[in-house]
Amino acid sequence: MDKLIIQGGSRLNGEIKISGSKNSGLPILAATLLADGPMHICNLPHLNDITTMLALLRCMGVDVTIDEKMCVEIDPTTIRDFEAPYELVKTMRASILVLGPLLARFGKADVSFPGGCAIGSRPVDIHLRGLEAMGAEIEVDGGYIRARAPKGLKGARFLMDKVTVGGTENLLMAAVLAEGTTWLENAAREPEIVDLAECLVAMGAKIEGIGTDQLEIQGVKQLHGCTYSVMPDRIETGTYLAAAAATGGRVKLRATRADILEAVLLKLEEAGAKITVGEDWIELDMEGRRPRAVSLRTAPYPAFPTDMQAQFTAMNAVSEGASAVVETIFENRLIQTHELNRMGAHIVLEGNTAMIEGVEKLKGAPVMASDLRASASLVIAGMVAEGETTVDRIYHIDRGYECIEEKLQMLGANIRRVPG
Repeated sequence: MDKLIIQGGSRLNGEIKISGSKNSGLPILAATLLADGPMHICNLPHLNDITTMLALLRCMGVDVTIDEKMCVEIDPTTIRDFEAPYELVKTMRASILVLGPLLARFGKADVSFPGGCAIGSRPVDIHLRGLEAMGAEIEVDGGYIRARAPKGLKGARFLMDKVTVGGTENLLMAAVLAEGTTWLENAAREPEIVDLAECLVAMGAKIEGIGTDQLEIQGVKQLHGCTYSVMPDRIETGTYLAAAAATGGRVKLRATRADILEAVLLKLEEAGAKITVGEDWIELDMEGRRPRAVSLRTAPYPAFPTDMQAQFTAMNAVSEGASAVVETIFENRLIQTHELNRMGAHIVLEGNTAMIEGVEKLKGAPVMASDLRASASLVIAGMVAEGETTVDRIYHIDRGYECIEEKLQMLGANIRRVPG
């Protein structure tokens, strides 16, 4: 099992390119099942989760090829199997996203209950209740969701009692081929959902209210293939910005967008960062200063994202002053604070709140990643620590960050990957 070895003390400085969004690419890959012809998806990141989703499509018989420009061509007309098996689904929660498209296009789906990061309860009951409202017959049997819609799905009005990104994506993909009109209320508004909706529109879907919590979908008979480029990864962007802020450095990130990261950029400015943005780039400069502590509370978009909480917790650990970080989305997502304390951080957990007293420096130590974003926070901590830090179980980080050690090396970090 690979590890990352980090020698702390370097200020990040330089320029890197941001990859395409994993959290956008995964549902868009699932959406290709809805097309009646080949799809070309570009700007996909080279990540384990993307590879797993492509493997899942292949195991269903879908023809998947990668061209010389690293665009993926997917021909769903070759599909011959409608099952998402446990062997593939167990490593990646996003596998559940094939449920809606399979049911809408082919009237049947057998999907194993998903796995993924151990960050708390993420039930799929809203997905299932929404599909049942659209006329699906669903049975849970032997760890599998077995769904059938022999007469097709019908439009319905469905209120999600909790904001759910995956639930919104699954029901949106199911609704585009359902007969009649579907209204999804209290829908998630994340930029990745906007990206999925715009891809579906490019395929011929009729969707109103994109970017709001009220989606109106007029079902169509069929969707056609198209070429679509996945949006930049806002969490990768935010992670490198937070790392630069923690180290007192300066970075310019290309091929990204500031408009999908407003809550994070505001908090970085509060921490003392000088931020400049262009059409497809963001520059952060701490001018050598230590960051100021910033309190924050996670909440659904457009508020501060839960996927950036761990990185800011690490930054706050070496900031000037005290802060409170409140996690409202996932109950186990402050788990990385125990590892940060092993490195000399002063963090006290009170329920879903981390009370942080900033220290001038952390001390290098062997630490273990528990989930994807916790891994990133430990890498940031290692870069601001005295001495050597070893981050173990980095298979988590490889699920969400493309070539993280190479990109950090380009920014001047002393980091290397070693076999476990």
